[in-house]
Amino acid sequence: MSGIGGTMIDWRGLMTAGLHGLGLEPAVFWRLTPVELRIMLGAGEAGPPLTRARLAELAAAFPDVRKGESDGGYQRDAGPVDSA
Repeated sequence: MSGIGGTMIDWRGLMTAGLHGLGLEPAVFWRLTPVELRIMLGAGEAGPPLTRARLAELAAAFPDVRKGESDGGYQRDAGPVDSA
């Protein structure tokens, strides 16, 4: 289990609900956002809108990191590439 800000995510429960309860294919399940999954599971409202303060908190917790050759990632994932 992992989570943000001390909130644990019940992956086993979510996967059981999505794959078995809703009959989703694994690829479809993993493309869903948490809000989409909650709506599909019938959970009331999606929650409060994202505020600037919450966005800043998330940006600080998960900063963009430029990927290198060894990461096998696309070089422009985290912003512009230096043209030098």
